[in-house]
Amino acid sequence: MNQFDELTWQAVLGLYPERKYSISEYFDILNGDQELPDFLNNYLSLPLMTRLKKIGLLCGTDWTPLYKNRFYYSRYDHSLGVALIVWHFTKDKAQTLAGLFHDISTPVFSHVADFRKGDALTQSATEAPNAIMLKEDKDLPGLLAEDGLTLDQISDYHKYPVADNEIPQLSADRLEYMFPSGMALEGSWTMEEIRRVYNDLAVLKNEDGIDELGFQSMEEAELYCYRFANTGHILQLNENKLTLQLLAEVCRLALEAGLVCEEDFFVLGESDVMDRFDDYARRFPKEKFSIYYRTFRSMTSIEHTEAALPAETHFCVNLKVKQRYINPLVLVDGKPRRLGDVSEKARKIIDDFLTYKDTTFGCVKLVF
Repeated sequence: MNQFDELTWQAVLGLYPERKYSISEYFDILNGDQELPDFLNNYLSLPLMTRLKKIGLLCGTDWTPLYKNRFYYSRYDHSLGVALIVWHFTKDKAQTLAGLFHDISTPVFSHVADFRKGDALTQSATEAPNAIMLKEDKDLPGLLAEDGLTLDQISDYHKYPVADNEIPQLSADRLEYMFPSGMALEGSWTMEEIRRVYNDLAVLKNEDGIDELGFQSMEEAELYCYRFANTGHILQLNENKLTLQLLAEVCRLALEAGLVCEEDFFVLGESDVMDRFDDYARRFPKEKFSIYYRTFRSMTSIEHTEAALPAETHFCVNLKVKQRYINPLVLVDGKPRRLGDVSEKARKIIDDFLTYKDTTFGCVKLVF
């Protein structure tokens, strides 16, 4: 039996009790309860960074009642979190700033832009303008010079394995986004658990002799693997696929109608875009854009079907999406091993996650 078969949308979002979270306390944990590194302050105030405060980590899901997100967490928060993790484990300014700047090209609604561009499977299309935006920033060169750094050192976090690597390895980016995703989407972490798991991590050498974050104890590694997979499961359910694809269609129709231009997605905040969408939907309620937008803003459940429902009355999706899971390193007798190779519990979690199949279609009735 696949353990994820029982984790329906309602079940997984109701698995944990309501909790209150302190983002400042969370950042303290990531920074080892130290003061924020002084050199970061000037970079955090750059407009290309502060813009990210208006963009949510959770891909537009803060704007639909289908989700029960417990708090708002921005791409700015995520970027700072990644930087704190990289600094904590490397004390290297170049790697830390590469982590800080890795998401500056994120448009409104984050990975919804990938869905709009047909990139639901890898969700990497939004990264393309990153280096260009860094190169064009007029304030950045002076700050880098003060720290003895060059643009080349901080413009691509992919070259720093502690900051980024490939699934199913563990990196600062992957570690960071799943903590707040789990907290906000389902309430699956307590601060004490985060502290315990985080303090168990160390920089280990993987099978290829490359640095990778890994665990020192089996208990914490298994807990993290389990929680990561549960949150990743939310992101592969038809509810999530439909939400992101529907919002992608809303954005596409808004572009066609001249409500926004492509540049607006990199300049405006999400609330600004939503204000435009609200106004247009009120003035032109019968247009396809308005019908799709109303549906997105009011849906509270979807239908799981094996065949698409009529397009005249429903919006349906049949998508393959990026599967987000982790098979981390863990020390066994002082040697780094893949958790799935030494833990039957973790192997079962990973296998079930990878083989889970939702219904062929997810559909929602359109609100005319």
